[in-house]
Amino acid sequence: MNTEILNLKPAIVWHYFKEILEIPRPSKKEDKIVAHLMEFGKKHNLETLQDEVGNVLIKKGATDGMERKKWVVLQSHVDMVCEKNSDTIFDFENDPIESLIEGEWVTANGTTLGADDGIGVAAQMAILASSDIQHGPIECLFTVDEETGLTGAFGLKEGFLKSEILLNLDSEDEGELFIGCAGGQDTQAWLPFDNEPTPEGYKAFKIMVSGLKGGHSGDEIEKGHANANKILNRFLWSNKDEFNMKLNHFDGGNLRNAIAREAYAICLIPEHMESKLISAVMKFKELSRSEFSITEPHMEITINTIETPDNVIDDESFTEFVNAIYACPHGVIAMSQSIENFVETSTNLASVKFLDDEILITTSQRSSVESEKQDITNMVKSVFNLAGGRTKTSDGYPGWTPNPDSEIMSITVNSYKKLFNVEPEVLAIHAGLECGLIGDKYPEMDMISFGPTIKRAHSPEEKIEIETVSKFWDLTLDVLKNIPNE
Repeated sequence: MNTEILNLKPAIVWHYFKEILEIPRPSKKEDKIVAHLMEFGKKHNLETLQDEVGNVLIKKGATDGMERKKWVVLQSHVDMVCEKNSDTIFDFENDPIESLIEGEWVTANGTTLGADDGIGVAAQMAILASSDIQHGPIECLFTVDEETGLTGAFGLKEGFLKSEILLNLDSEDEGELFIGCAGGQDTQAWLPFDNEPTPEGYKAFKIMVSGLKGGHSGDEIEKGHANANKILNRFLWSNKDEFNMKLNHFDGGNLRNAIAREAYAICLIPEHMESKLISAVMKFKELSRSEFSITEPHMEITINTIETPDNVIDDESFTEFVNAIYACPHGVIAMSQSIENFVETSTNLASVKFLDDEILITTSQRSSVESEKQDITNMVKSVFNLAGGRTKTSDGYPGWTPNPDSEIMSITVNSYKKLFNVEPEVLAIHAGLECGLIGDKYPEMDMISFGPTIKRAHSPEEKIEIETVSKFWDLTLDVLKNIPNE
């Protein structure tokens, strides 16, 4: 395990971040980090609780002279997105994350870093363990399974928290304070197919799109990153008839809240057309790299011969599949009419997976307007219904409506200006935050979200800017110091 980050400041935060990197914490498999936090709380003689869904709550009394201040809950999620490069050998359920320092950033070696939201967890642990930080009575809430369903926040019970103010430590742009977020939901579709014997004289090829940036499907959806599923499907759709192509398999993307970085298809064509297919792939590669020359400078599209499989899917299902993926919307659907440069509605074509006799397509929709969220969901469903598929939409999660009169917003803005001599931006975020669900359970809770700068979250290029961790830490401590009295 790389120990370089222990030389960074603030030392106590990086100490606990390194500790967290050593503990596997995939979504829905957070047992190890939860056990670690329970032991940590008891070790420091703090009241430590766990609710029915696995969330951990650790309480700490006020420091001398601060007993009359309002209760504050600091909150972050313990799970992390588990993404790695295809050539990286790594077991997220057992291996520690290997951190690297690259200039002004901390990143990981071929995997996601888990700064989202490990840095929030580390800051909470640092405050709980410290004996020289001024604060009133505090609670630290560590939620589970934020990344794949928000089930920790969904399962939070009324009455579990005592606090009137919440500091969510799960934002990724230092200098920006968030007072609202989009709501979201997932839509899955299943397209049936039949297997048929591979025709005589056909040869198999694996065509792969890789090297894309991917990223968070909410926070980075407006940045123009390519979607590997859409890129690969475009090639198949455009060349299917010319080559009398057959399809054996398609696999692209992994996570509902990440833009697909890689995808591959196993397709078959008559043997005598091999050189023509290779030429078509190379031309398509040049075209795609030209179209995404700014946002995807490392895009790769490759073709390799493989052993010919025994079966292909039937032609009608192949046609319906490529038509549906081509028609399925992806990206920004609408910008806000009331907030400048703010994405209002989007959808993400997250993953495509072949099952035994059907194809599973997973998408996610977000909007700060509930009716628009439903509208884009219906648009996605209609595409797959037209292709003869069945669809299912999750219950979703609510957005967080901004409160322009928020007391904690004013306190945080004043702290930021005092510390850094610059006005912070006060914004809503297109990504989903647990604040929406927590606010639903605790409607009187006054909430704000902030954090250090994290780039490329949900991808192996994830990195956290070192300097901003110090600013995030200083801001958190100053806000705690200036919480008003009851």
